[in-house]
Amino acid sequence: MWAPNARAVSVFGDFDDWDPGAHPMRRDGDGHWTAAVAGAGPGHAYKYRVLGADGIARDKADPLALATQCPPETASVIAAPSEYVWHDHDWLAGRATTDPATAPVSVYEVHLPSWHPGASYRELAGPLAEHAVAHGFTHIQLLPITEHPYGGSWGYQVGSYFAPTARLGPADDFRFLVDHLHSRGLGVLLDWVPAHFPKDDFALGRFDGTPLYEHADPLRREQPDWGTYAFNLGRPEIREFLIASAVFWCEEFHLDGLRVDAVAAMLYLDYSREPGQWRPNERGTHENDEAVAFLRELNDAVHQAVPGALVVAEESTAWPGVTAPTSRGGLGFDFKWNLGWMNDALDFVSRPHEERRRAQERLVFSLTYATAEQFVLPLSHDEVVHGKGTLWTRLPDGSDRAAGVRLLLAYQWAHPGKKLLFMGQEFGQRNEWSDVDGPDWQLLDDPAHAGIARLVADLNRLYREYPALHAQDYRADGFSWLDGNDTTNTVIGFLRLGPEPGCPGHAVACVLNFSTADLYDYRIGLPTGGTWREILNTGAIDYAGGGVGNLGAVRAEAIPSHGRPYSARLTLPAESAVFFTPGPH
Repeated sequence: MWAPNARAVSVFGDFDDWDPGAHPMRRDGDGHWTAAVAGAGPGHAYKYRVLGADGIARDKADPLALATQCPPETASVIAAPSEYVWHDHDWLAGRATTDPATAPVSVYEVHLPSWHPGASYRELAGPLAEHAVAHGFTHIQLLPITEHPYGGSWGYQVGSYFAPTARLGPADDFRFLVDHLHSRGLGVLLDWVPAHFPKDDFALGRFDGTPLYEHADPLRREQPDWGTYAFNLGRPEIREFLIASAVFWCEEFHLDGLRVDAVAAMLYLDYSREPGQWRPNERGTHENDEAVAFLRELNDAVHQAVPGALVVAEESTAWPGVTAPTSRGGLGFDFKWNLGWMNDALDFVSRPHEERRRAQERLVFSLTYATAEQFVLPLSHDEVVHGKGTLWTRLPDGSDRAAGVRLLLAYQWAHPGKKLLFMGQEFGQRNEWSDVDGPDWQLLDDPAHAGIARLVADLNRLYREYPALHAQDYRADGFSWLDGNDTTNTVIGFLRLGPEPGCPGHAVACVLNFSTADLYDYRIGLPTGGTWREILNTGAIDYAGGGVGNLGAVRAEAIPSHGRPYSARLTLPAESAVFFTPGPH
């Protein structure tokens, strides 16, 4: 146990009736403390009594513990060696040879404790896999299950960086969950939190009576948004601790990658700080050079240790090269959340319909930089909490909310970039998410909400089947406007293109009507003549829509329009999206 500035350390627990004086520890020259304890074994809870450099004795959990007591208890637990036998060898081999940038990646974001409240890792495995497969997702992303003292933090205030939460069962049961998801063709990502940690007395803060894990500089010690400590990324021991945690989760639990939380809070010395509350770097600027170096080291380490693992950044600024390789000066992430797309899309759909024409440029702005990074388009848990409402309630009063949710989701799936959707939004959850109650599954008995769920399944099916919708997300020749940007009718139309012209699924025309009017004989330019099949209509009766559409196909005539040699007349249902692809009806 590392506590270089402690005056004395002892270990105590179930094995000695919690006598802090029974087993004093010895310090080596590197500040590590060790002791041999006869009778200590798997299942025993323990803590360290640390007499700090400040003369204060603190009882601390083990920063490297592989198991913990179930919160609200906070002791570490000696973990038994894993007895789990994995069955996912073929999955891991296939993952290592897949290029995620050109593959369909559709992520279902889940808070495990509330997906079905009261269920364990093993009890969740079957229903979660069945639900995600039925709705066509390729990955599950778990809100942090690294052990955390306060359930209401949703896992974002981590108490133990190497132990899965005991709330849902032992570590081998979590292995079973991951293995089962792999057996159903689902990747598993973990939300991982290296930006900050809580101030709870038992945890990492002032571990040896000094700012050890947190920064010694009081202007860099805390994350003001969350009332937590920020890691001192300038210390090699701290970098090694965090990188070991990241690799551990991917290796020990066969996870397919990490979503790194709050990257912007790490990158900027002035993040959420006013003048006088931060100190510039040696160049007089606000970049956190220590964090930049750490993130590059992190990504290189994960990618080297775990072939095929993804590392995804939640990064909310215009920092350049987040997904560029470290060898070219980038941070080395595989993907970056496009929070600009999310903010603009939600702002647009929340406006009264009469205001949308004036805001349409904001809706499509993200298409001007869609290839600047390898983006994920998130509609995450952050958008359905803290009074923000849900996708359903964000839509204007008096509107057809079911149609509006279907249209927003169709825009998300049509737009270049990988996809992420938080649990409950796949059927248009009405209430804000509660980490205690979870989704309102009974809404699936309502035709409007069941229709949204069927649409998500079909969107994911088309997304996987048509290379045009995923294979060139980050190439300029994977996208082309069809109608410019029709603010008169509040319509946008564009073409998604795959890498092999003429092959099935190479082209998909996506036309979205954000107005409340059915538009008939709407002419739009197309690159080729002949039949274009309607492969999706979010206003279809199957989705509880009104059934207005194109009877399965349109005919592109040799009439130039919008700079294209051919054009077709479409019927565009109100607040709906229609997708077409060339080929026989």
